[in-house]
Amino acid sequence: MAHRARLRRTAVTFALVSVVAEVPSAQLVVRSRVVDDPGPLLDLVPDDGLVWLRRDDGMVAWGEVIRWELSGPDRFAEAARTWKQALAGAVVRDDVGVAGSGPVAFGSFTFAEDAPSVLLVPAVVVGRRDGVSWVTTISSGDRVPESAQPRPTDDPRPPGDVTFEAGTLGDLEWSNAVSSAVARIGAGELDKVVLARDLVARTEHPLDPRWPLRRLAEQYPGCWTFHVDGLLGATPEMLIRLERGLATSRVLAGTIRRTGDDEHDLALAASLARSSKDLEEHEFAVRSVADALAHHGTLNVPETPFVLHLPNVMHLATDVTGVVHDGRTALELVSDLHPSAAVCGTPADAAKSVIDELEQLDRGRYAGPVGWIDADGDGEWAIALRCAQVEEDNRLRLYAGCGIVAGSDPIDELAEADAKLTPMRDALYGRRAKA
Repeated sequence: MAHRARLRRTAVTFALVSVVAEVPSAQLVVRSRVVDDPGPLLDLVPDDGLVWLRRDDGMVAWGEVIRWELSGPDRFAEAARTWKQALAGAVVRDDVGVAGSGPVAFGSFTFAEDAPSVLLVPAVVVGRRDGVSWVTTISSGDRVPESAQPRPTDDPRPPGDVTFEAGTLGDLEWSNAVSSAVARIGAGELDKVVLARDLVARTEHPLDPRWPLRRLAEQYPGCWTFHVDGLLGATPEMLIRLERGLATSRVLAGTIRRTGDDEHDLALAASLARSSKDLEEHEFAVRSVADALAHHGTLNVPETPFVLHLPNVMHLATDVTGVVHDGRTALELVSDLHPSAAVCGTPADAAKSVIDELEQLDRGRYAGPVGWIDADGDGEWAIALRCAQVEEDNRLRLYAGCGIVAGSDPIDELAEADAKLTPMRDALYGRRAKA
């Protein structure tokens, strides 16, 4: 493969509104170089590192050169402008020339607009993509940063015993909330709403995030395993992937739990593909994504969803693809896409109102975009699902959500939420967890 060197010098000026950290006055100095395959990337990351992996490819990173905290309705657009400003005058030597090499920032955004989201520029990035491995070093100063050699770190520390306790709403209370949502839909207030629930986990020893991350990456290789600023998980849903103008969004809505019996699961998959309730839920989600992307280019939206098989559940899935003609970056597209009907509902404003009233839950960064962006504006931003937020050394909050439409049954939705909590719950087990 031929590698191209790139030197980026971009001049952008603007006023920041709700960004806590300022861009440093010193320019960024960035060096990316090809290295021999370093082996499993999770073996290289320290316990507070950044992780973005799928099927052994992706990036891990550590250190913090710049950190921004953003909030408000314009947080995505501000993040995009802030990132462009940080690149102004940057001195970059990129001998790799793939998406994710050169300057890169990782981010995790809140579902709602009032809490702070975060965008981080790490000091060291180790990546692998399509058989090419690289190391990027980033500094803020007037010299090229020294090369870093990827080396395995110590093994993750097990969490010991894990106990779980009810979150904001118990089973009965949450089921009643689902019933209320179905009544609102029946009354014509809205078409769909996504209700989330939480579960609190306590570990015997302070949690090393690499412990659950290794299990998630192993058990759910087709998902995007991530860790950004204490938010960790393995999500199956890609909000937007942008590379050289080609945009892809994987939309999931409509779920059925797997039994472990392959023959029975095939029958369940067929019933999911025919379910009017799940097809309706899926159509709302696809339409919201397609409508948002249609303003920026040409789209291909398959008429029929496929069934995505995961170890614990199966989903109706549609891959929306398109070519972006107006030069929008990945973060700018996120601004238009979030929140999609897959995590909020439709109409969006009515769904947000019902969520605020019935959930009684601070979602934090659950169901918000998580991912990365590079200096070309390319990147991957998934929806933070099947995840947990570390609240204290020994305490995490797990999240799951279900799409509620007119045909939803509270008992079935409760079972679906439990199935969606399974990946994080199982990944935390040091020894057998206690209910």
